[in-house]
Amino acid sequence: MARMASGRRVEAVFFDVDFTLIHPGPVFDGDGYSAFARSHGLQADPSLYEAAVRQASSELDHLQDAVYRPDPFIRYARRVLTEMGARGDRLDACAHEIYEEWAACRHFTLYEDVQPAFAALCDEGYRLGLISNTHRSLDNFQTHFQLKPYVTVAVSSSEQGYLKPHPSIFRTALAAAGTAAADSVMVGDSLTHDIAGARQVGMSAVLLIRSMSGNSHPGGGVGNEIPVIHSLTALPGLLRRL
Repeated sequence: MARMASGRRVEAVFFDVDFTLIHPGPVFDGDGYSAFARSHGLQADPSLYEAAVRQASSELDHLQDAVYRPDPFIRYARRVLTEMGARGDRLDACAHEIYEEWAACRHFTLYEDVQPAFAALCDEGYRLGLISNTHRSLDNFQTHFQLKPYVTVAVSSSEQGYLKPHPSIFRTALAAAGTAAADSVMVGDSLTHDIAGARQVGMSAVLLIRSMSGNSHPGGGVGNEIPVIHSLTALPGLLRRL
């Protein structure tokens, strides 16, 4: 375990999941959405996908009370489809199918740096946890990607009831791990959901920006006080310097 500059010791490191540990495969790209649409008798232009995602992101930016519900995520998928030109009475059914398929681990790939980083962190004595805004089974996730030997606690918003950045989901994870917020670090790709959420309960936080293009969007400006890494391979060394 590393000792922070303040003299506190880092005991636990928590991770976001989507776009931090895993990324979606082609089933969720433009051609994938177009295929979902065709299966419901709809037409969606894959060339409009990237612009559609940018437009649809507003559906997830301002969730009213942070209580987990499927509806905003289904609306997001529906908005992507409509921005891609899909029209028809099967839109809702198609969007619901996309939402359900997002929970399937087979559609995702683990970033190459995850297992080496987890192994290194466990070797140094850290407890590792997962905190995710998802309806995916995190138990199945750990089994599918062979992460069970490393993870101490996993909390999903669909089971816990609240979405990040609500403080409740962070406090639930801290209690399950048996660690204080002051001795814990949150690592994620969202400045709003992961970083701000963790800091409001007293945790330290590290922003992971894998790429300034594609699907990794911090969600706001990054202050100098927030450590930034571009790969999890940099995390063990950073924790020693916090």
